[in-house]
Amino acid sequence: MKLSKLDRRRRIQKRIRKIVKGTPQRPRLSIFRSNKEVYAQIIDDVNGVTLAATSSRDKEVATQKGTKIEKAALVGEKIAKLALDKGIDTVTFDRAGFLYHGRVKSLAEGARKGGLKF
Repeated sequence: MKLSKLDRRRRIQKRIRKIVKGTPQRPRLSIFRSNKEVYAQIIDDVNGVTLAATSSRDKEVATQKGTKIEKAALVGEKIAKLALDKGIDTVTFDRAGFLYHGRVKSLAEGARKGGLKF
């Protein structure tokens, strides 16, 4: 029986989360991609807290003209800026079961361009 898209993503997500853990020294950059928006947050899994979060719904990004891929790059740059302000320069990237392509890749490249290392 074929898995639905959501079931397939959940299975991949579990496999990734077994390996990728966020620590205070190296938190996890987790993303979520819906049909219209893209969200990013930096998480410390040891203490169970979100250190920084942003999305394409924020005013700075939503008012910009461009495609969803271009907005994802802006979200990546913004999350990198928020992280650097909090003293975080290295993270682990959690693509949450999404393929590393399109908006996910654009967000990751934007975060790297903003100064995050992963």
